[in-house]
Amino acid sequence: MADDTYQAESDGDDDDSGPGYGHNSDDRRDEDISKRAGVAKQLTELFDEVTQGFEDQSSRSDDQQDYWDVYNCLLTGKQFYDGNSQIFVPIVHNAVNARKTRFTNQIFPTNGRNVEVVSQDGELPYANMSLLEHYIQRAQLRTQIMPALMKNGDVEGQYNLYVSWEKRERYVTWKTTEAPEMDEGGANPAAEPVETVKHQTITDSYPCVEVLKDSDVLVLPQTADNINDAIANGGSVTIIRRWTKAKIRAMIREGAIRKDSGEALIGQMSTESKEPSEKAHLEAAGIKHEGGLKFALVYQTWAILKVKGERRLCECFYGGEDQLLGARRNSLWSDKVPVLSVPVEKVAGVFKGVSKVKPCCDIQYFANDAINEAADSAAYALLPIVMTDPQKNPRVGSMVLSLAAVWETSPQDTQFAQFPQLWQHGFEMVAAAKAEIGQTLSVSPAALTGGGAASKSKPSQAEVAQEQQIDLLTTADAVTTVEQGILSPLLELFVEMDHQYRDDDIMVKQYGKMGLEAQMESVPPTQFDTRYTYKWFGVEQARSAQQIQQQIAMVNVLRGIPPQQMNGYKLNIAPLAVQLAENAFGPRLAPMVLVSPEQQMPVPVEQENSLLLSGFEVPTHEMDDDQAHIQGHSTILQDAEGKNAPNAKKTQAHIWAHMQQMQLKQQAQVQAGQGEPGIPGGAMGGQPQPGVAGTPRQGAQPAQATGGQGPPGMIPHDQLKDPSVPPRL
Repeated sequence: MADDTYQAESDGDDDDSGPGYGHNSDDRRDEDISKRAGVAKQLTELFDEVTQGFEDQSSRSDDQQDYWDVYNCLLTGKQFYDGNSQIFVPIVHNAVNARKTRFTNQIFPTNGRNVEVVSQDGELPYANMSLLEHYIQRAQLRTQIMPALMKNGDVEGQYNLYVSWEKRERYVTWKTTEAPEMDEGGANPAAEPVETVKHQTITDSYPCVEVLKDSDVLVLPQTADNINDAIANGGSVTIIRRWTKAKIRAMIREGAIRKDSGEALIGQMSTESKEPSEKAHLEAAGIKHEGGLKFALVYQTWAILKVKGERRLCECFYGGEDQLLGARRNSLWSDKVPVLSVPVEKVAGVFKGVSKVKPCCDIQYFANDAINEAADSAAYALLPIVMTDPQKNPRVGSMVLSLAAVWETSPQDTQFAQFPQLWQHGFEMVAAAKAEIGQTLSVSPAALTGGGAASKSKPSQAEVAQEQQIDLLTTADAVTTVEQGILSPLLELFVEMDHQYRDDDIMVKQYGKMGLEAQMESVPPTQFDTRYTYKWFGVEQARSAQQIQQQIAMVNVLRGIPPQQMNGYKLNIAPLAVQLAENAFGPRLAPMVLVSPEQQMPVPVEQENSLLLSGFEVPTHEMDDDQAHIQGHSTILQDAEGKNAPNAKKTQAHIWAHMQQMQLKQQAQVQAGQGEPGIPGGAMGGQPQPGVAGTPRQGAQPAQATGGQGPPGMIPHDQLKDPSVPPRL
């Protein structure tokens, strides 16, 4: 079989034309192999299985459409009651949105740090971490991708992402002032600068993340545990792409599909009739019409094919009706499938999960029927029922409801009746359905403690505390699945694509830089000479305020342990202080609270002068030679350019700061031998002194007496959200 395949491929090497064809090097990933006889036969069998696979999961796609109708609040034929009112109670809609908001906020903490990197040499690659944070913002994971992914996961039961690399060019024009060039080249120093117009081509390259519908993703075999398992066992991964004519031309220029097949597909789009085929199912490849738009539905499949006797992971495109658009080796150097897919809740023996909305659909239909019946009942209840005797009141036609109406009848012969207030029972039924759906989707954990939306009694403090604990546990369980199955592999793909596609340095924002250091850092293309492990750290960083209180108390306990009892260990509080400051103040304010040793180095006078002339705020350093700095900065104000500069006041303020610092240093020298009272353990003149009021003793945890008042900002015991702390009963 291997020999036959190799012979067929060798005979077909000269059939193709275009870039990359005719080369037999195994290193070329852009070479099209779809016309080789041996590969073409494999592709035909592969796409027959893919087409059958989409037909097999069509019932799942139909059910998911019903789930989306429930989320989108669309009344369908699933309702039993057909009356005048057409109201949809958005119970499932609100519950899914509440889960989406809760999970997204848990995944992306407020401090803005989402990446953790572990290296072989123990050094943290801050440049790569900043690069990944930049790509996270550029891909709009927080605002666009993650909310949609959370919503799709709850409705469809599966998280699906597709990752690609985008490269776009911009042709920019700007004005600048420069000296004219001489004929021999170079700027003319004797000429006056003139205003010129410059042109430049700027290339933006970044990863692009796309949320996929579950009905557009097919993994074969459907019993595989994950995508890697499916590929290793001879299966395939397929996603549906909807291409316009412009997109097809772009794929031809990129070399993903053959030129002849792409042009033939465009021709079919121009001549295809608008009447859809009755036999073709919704996900079948081919030309489709939807909402007046015409597009080509293409299968993009990754599978292992035998190429020249060797098994290689290939990327293939299929346009329907036995039309092979192209095939090539996997375009990623890492040889990974750029599709991430994990179930919301894993079901043994099945790749895809079950929708979280599925158990709530019947309850939602019941609530819709109840609210519509209640609305119709309320309309009847608002209108009075008039009962009269027609024999004693022959002029019934004159009894008209109007302003200042006069009814010519006896009051004893006419009575009013009221329709029963059945709408109240309907709203109680809706409230019960709301509580049940909230409990099913873990949106209202108070229902587990006897409370909930249908309860008329106010929940106790213990019930509220238990609800918060259950809320935290369910949230942590859900976001951990996304972190391990989607976000951490996504960071790996970001780094691998950056290594493959980016050739130029990129300027990214680096957290922790302040003062004299630059706010932007140039990051070269990523190299794989040192192995890094990337992990999404946002979930673990989302700590509650109560945990910060425990960390502060533990630091004080560690400080009270005598050194001889540490058994050789040395206490280093610096990492704890940095972490506590970052959790409390965020990554922008924390570096100003705790200054790292690198930022405490003095700056030469010449560099400070350059920064002052550029308009920067330059702080003084305690190790500066103030007298020399004052003399050096005074030279700026001696010439006319520096004296009349717009930033001259900043130079004067900096000189004044040095003068103030000189006075403080002189005062510190006078008081150096006297000492001063401090925290417990301080001394003055060699004698122990009492501690500063309010400072905790070493080894003690801050607490209050019974009935006392805690420190400002302390969380009450009944509002603690840490699951390890039981509520006070």
